[in-house]
Amino acid sequence: MNNYKIIKQISQEVRNKLDGESSGHDWWHVYRVWQMARHIGRKESANMLVVELAALLHDISDWKFNNGDDTVGPKMAKRLLLKHGVDKEIIDHVCEIMLTMSYKGAGVKTEMRTLEGKIVQDADRLDAIGAIGIGRTFAYGGHANLQMHNPDKKPVMHKTKEEYFKNPTATINHFYEKLLLLKDRMNTKTAKKLAVGRHEFMKKYLERFYKEWKGLN
Repeated sequence: MNNYKIIKQISQEVRNKLDGESSGHDWWHVYRVWQMARHIGRKESANMLVVELAALLHDISDWKFNNGDDTVGPKMAKRLLLKHGVDKEIIDHVCEIMLTMSYKGAGVKTEMRTLEGKIVQDADRLDAIGAIGIGRTFAYGGHANLQMHNPDKKPVMHKTKEEYFKNPTATINHFYEKLLLLKDRMNTKTAKKLAVGRHEFMKKYLERFYKEWKGLN
């Protein structure tokens, strides 16, 4: 089977599974990450089959919906790729990317071994910041029954994956615990440039949020 058919079939299967999901980890999130990964991958001269498959499958079963188990998604992806006859070397690479790419706390390093992994991680992180990122953050907060903001609850710079996974917080705190840190954690030159504007937009949003919270605007 040629690469085009593989990508087409996998994208359809992912869409069928995630379409209509309401936490911000839906098909359209995957679609945006896929398109961004393609854009960055071409500029960075990457293996595009690996990039596209990893982007499409990266949220097939996120740890947030599996009690913090970040191995469920890669296992599901492996079964799906085997079903479509993808080479073992490609499958192993995609699953390695999926295991490494998730943000696991401010004090936890998630460094990618390969260029393809760095690209998909960047694409996913770009979709977590800026206007889209703000929307997704509040969508997930509502889905997870988190408070929008609690001035008495301060952000936590988690030092371990377990601490981050099992310590739900107010939605606004998530900006400080993750979103505002992502600009400086981009891997590729392309993503670093794209992250600047999205980062500044979030800072301006937070300034406005606090003014309105205090009843000043």
